[in-house]
Amino acid sequence: MSARLCWGIFRERAHSPGRESDDAEILRLTAKALEARGYVVHLREPDDVDAPEGERPRHVLLMGERVALLQTLQGWEARGTQVVNTPRAVLNTYRDRMLVLWAEAGMPVPESRLVGTADAIGPVSGPVWIKRGDVHNTQEGDVVFAPTAETVTAALAGLGGRGISRAVIQAHFPGDLVKFYGVGTLPCRDGAAPWFRWFYHKDQRLAGYPFDEARLMQIARDAARALELEIFGGDAIVQAGGALRLIDLNAWPSFALYRDEAAVEIARYLDTRFTEGVA
Repeated sequence: MSARLCWGIFRERAHSPGRESDDAEILRLTAKALEARGYVVHLREPDDVDAPEGERPRHVLLMGERVALLQTLQGWEARGTQVVNTPRAVLNTYRDRMLVLWAEAGMPVPESRLVGTADAIGPVSGPVWIKRGDVHNTQEGDVVFAPTAETVTAALAGLGGRGISRAVIQAHFPGDLVKFYGVGTLPCRDGAAPWFRWFYHKDQRLAGYPFDEARLMQIARDAARALELEIFGGDAIVQAGGALRLIDLNAWPSFALYRDEAAVEIARYLDTRFTEGVA
């Protein structure tokens, strides 16, 4: 097993609705940046990860999310392969796990509850979001704004009709939607802060509520650390008065607005992680 051999595993196309090319491109650019550091990187589709024992890579750059793939890579980890993000961390982004871990960590999340899509859930107060209870958005109907009891019922029935057994009902909070990207959650060995960028989601009527950027950065890193994520992106709501509510967190996003910069930072992080164990 070569100490410099890496496999980059693309995200499943079904898990990148409308972002297939963006997700693929950040992995390609990261591979190039790692190759400039002396690594040999082979890019693989998530359905093409079988490897004879002697050809198994020393390192894996993981964007895939399906359980069967994650189980395979957990077996590789047990035999010495380093995987980032780890399969455990990716599984932790499944909403049923994520909400439990965030509750334990005291993260500022809107009121959320996990329900069965076929269950009688009782009255729902105010507008809410209905989200599938496992992976993130893969197609229309996975995340639905439900302002009335009727739309809540319809959204749950829609998920149940597709064989999705659990859903999250999450309170809606009006405000400015902020998106963020991060690489690492702890200070670097040289004392530098981990790489972090944020921006406003473009498809919204922006109120421009002021908020503490350092607080957003800390919340994002704490949330990622609770899930054991190292390369991450997510969403938060800025409310009037500057209060922040964490909405979502994803493993290895597309980094679309900062792709070139992010690829270099991810490669730097991974090089340190692979050679020294920490970044």
